[in-house]
Amino acid sequence: MSVLIFATNNNNKIHEIRSILNDNMQIIGLREAGIFTDIPEPHPTLEENAREKSTFIFKLTNSDCFSEDTGLEVAALNGEPGVKSARYAGDENDNQKNIEKLLQKMTLVNDRTAQFRTVISLIVNGEEIQFEGLCKGTITEIQRGDKGFGYDSIFIPDGSDKTFAEMEMADKNIFSHRKKATSKLIDFLNKNHG
Repeated sequence: MSVLIFATNNNNKIHEIRSILNDNMQIIGLREAGIFTDIPEPHPTLEENAREKSTFIFKLTNSDCFSEDTGLEVAALNGEPGVKSARYAGDENDNQKNIEKLLQKMTLVNDRTAQFRTVISLIVNGEEIQFEGLCKGTITEIQRGDKGFGYDSIFIPDGSDKTFAEMEMADKNIFSHRKKATSKLIDFLNKNHG
């Protein structure tokens, strides 16, 4: 079984990625890999932040690894919160405050279309490859559901009438941006390193 270090301390993301992967790949998070460093995300794009994290871990461990950066991009807010999604309401990374700020900004907005976008940066044998996953949908006016994390309680993916926070993981994975990007990652690994 091949082991890949996932450059995150976010247990929700680790759980979600593991729910997608097949059995011949083992994902370990940073803490499991014995890494307790916060990796900076200083860049203005998801692509650059994903690369920053995977490159940092590769230089530290010399091991195959991947990272991801995800943003919620709201059309009426010119793509906000985007790359700042996790810290939209401040540096403390507070999901509830982020949601409240976003809903407040959209109080009088009719166009509620949005998309989640995930960029995965994989480094295998010292080479980086990126994969993108998109999920289009709409922003609700109130929070619904208690599953998931981040903005899941205010995002309804196209093709559903439920927010991500109202879905079980298997249902979320039908639509999920992270699932789409991870599937591309898995296909690449199976073809090239299976």
